[in-house]
Amino acid sequence: MVAIGKVVFTSREHIIALEPRGKGMMGITLRYPYEVRNEKDYFDDIPDEKVPKDMLELATHIVDTKKAHFEPQKFEDQYEDALKELLKKKQSGQKIEAPREREPSKVINLMDALRRSVETERGSGERRKPGRSARNHRAPKKAGRSSARAKKAG
Repeated sequence: MVAIGKVVFTSREHIIALEPRGKGMMGITLRYPYEVRNEKDYFDDIPDEKVPKDMLELATHIVDTKKAHFEPQKFEDQYEDALKELLKKKQSGQKIEAPREREPSKVINLMDALRRSVETERGSGERRKPGRSARNHRAPKKAGRSSARAKKAG
């Protein structure tokens, strides 16, 4: 059983579900109906596509090797940490300098990089050349906001 209530975060009212948990209570924010959109508005334009066997095997391998239990202590709020550091500097009277611009990153072929990674992990010294399907494979059309807006307006 949960209790439903309202709470204000960042100058906006939210619906919240309160649920008893041990000695305390847990609050989960819920969505208003206007925030829930029909998936057909976004995904119907994506064509069905046959995934090549080697790509499916590669994806399965990646998921199998990377899956683990969630450990929230491994994650840090880098934005908040940087903001706190900036505030400490300002409070101590240190000069605040604008961050330097980063060099643009090098663009790589993700499939080739993933294949090399898997081959290295398997201990295979030889590199496979991408098959015909990988070289000629086109990414599926992504559903953009414009199509959803056009449908909604029409």
